[in-house]
Amino acid sequence: MSLLNSARATSLRPCFAGVRHYAVKKPDQTSDPIRETLRRVLYPSNVKNRASPVGTWRPDVARALQRAIPSVQAHDTIERAWLLHRRHLRKQREAELARKFERMREAMDELYKLDQTLYMEANRADDPRAKSQQEMEMMKKMKVSEIRTLEARVPGLFPRELRIPTETPPRDGWNYEYKPFKRPL
Repeated sequence: MSLLNSARATSLRPCFAGVRHYAVKKPDQTSDPIRETLRRVLYPSNVKNRASPVGTWRPDVARALQRAIPSVQAHDTIERAWLLHRRHLRKQREAELARKFERMREAMDELYKLDQTLYMEANRADDPRAKSQQEMEMMKKMKVSEIRTLEARVPGLFPRELRIPTETPPRDGWNYEYKPFKRPL
C-alpha cells in the first residue's frame, strides 16, 4: 500500500512542479551590461549616502528647503496665500454656476409663459426602464437580440449601435443586412 502511494506521489510531482512554479521568473543567463546600468540608474537602491538622479534621496533637500523658505512664518504665509487662491477659484466657479442656474430658471419661466405643455414635457421625470403597452406587445414577437436592443436603449440618448466615425473603414466591411430597430414613442 505504501509502495502504491509513493508511486502516485512520484508520478504527480512533475505535474505539480510545473503548475506550482509556472510564474517564477527564470534567472537571466545572459545579462546585458547596458540593461544592468539602466536598471541601477532608474531604480537605485535606497542607500542614504549618495544622491540619485531620480530623486529617491537627496542629501541637500533640507538645505534647499531652508534656502527657499527661510522661516516657519514664511511657510505659513505661503500656505495661507495658496488657500486664499483656491478659495477665490472656488468662489468664481460657484458664481458662474449660480449665474448659469439663474439663466436656466429664467428660460424655464419664459417657456412656462409661452407654452405650458412644452414646459411640462421638458420637466417630465422619465423612467428609462418603463415600457408602454405597445412596446410590451412588440417584445412578444421579437428575437432575443432585438429585445436586448430595446432594453439597452435609453430614450433621448445617443444610440449605442451607431458606429463611432473613424478615418479608416472597418476590417470586416459594411454590414448590408443591418436594420435599425424602431422604438415606438
